[in-house]
Amino acid sequence: MDAKPALSPVAELARRHDPDRFLCALFAPPGARETVFTLIAFNNELARAREAARREPMMVLIRLQWWRDAVEEASTGAQARRHEVAEPLAAEIQAGRLDPAALLAMIEAREAEETGEDTPALLARLRGTAGTMAAETGRVLGAPEGAMEGLRQIGTAYGVAGTLRSLTVLAAQGRDPLPQGGNAAEAGRELARQGLSLLEAGRRKLAALPKPAVAAALPAVLARRDLQRVLRNDWQPGAPQWQRGVGDRAAVAWAGWRGQV
Repeated sequence: MDAKPALSPVAELARRHDPDRFLCALFAPPGARETVFTLIAFNNELARAREAARREPMMVLIRLQWWRDAVEEASTGAQARRHEVAEPLAAEIQAGRLDPAALLAMIEAREAEETGEDTPALLARLRGTAGTMAAETGRVLGAPEGAMEGLRQIGTAYGVAGTLRSLTVLAAQGRDPLPQGGNAAEAGRELARQGLSLLEAGRRKLAALPKPAVAAALPAVLARRDLQRVLRNDWQPGAPQWQRGVGDRAAVAWAGWRGQV
């Protein structure tokens, strides 16, 4: 029996650093997976830049500017910067498979301050990051223009869920994305309710999403499960980050197989 093909370096980065989106990307058409893996790896690099805020706040803007320059240079056809993600990213941009405007929008959204935001500001930032990423993934996979707003809403909801799931990790980095004042647990639950509303609004706009593009919407499956966990009476903001289980992965697989979220 032939050995299972090894993952490309950028796919391995996506698998290691963003296993949720990596799992969803496996349901994309084979010819588009490397592009999606590259987008996932790029998004992870932007997230890593933001993680530096506690240690060296100016480093956030410096690192994000580095990526802005890398994207703009690639869009002009310049030689790629020597970096494990910048090189495949430049190749995807120059082949016309990734949209530089979407990548630059993701960078700009990462520049927003994450501490002490009110809920509208938090949702706007998540729309610019996770929402834009979901829409760009959909565009790569052939989603029609009419599905883009639904994908942005689903992506934003996934960003809300990821934020709530990672509160303990974010706190250790000196980052507190929940609105300040009042009861933190209730603030988290209210944010979860808004995430679920976004999720359902987005799903209603995806009725005609072609099956090859469903992978872009699959994070909705995990977002729903995570947001429902937050709404349980025993959830607390300081609880350890819960781990993905077989049920989470099976739910994604079932939705991907059916082609519906």
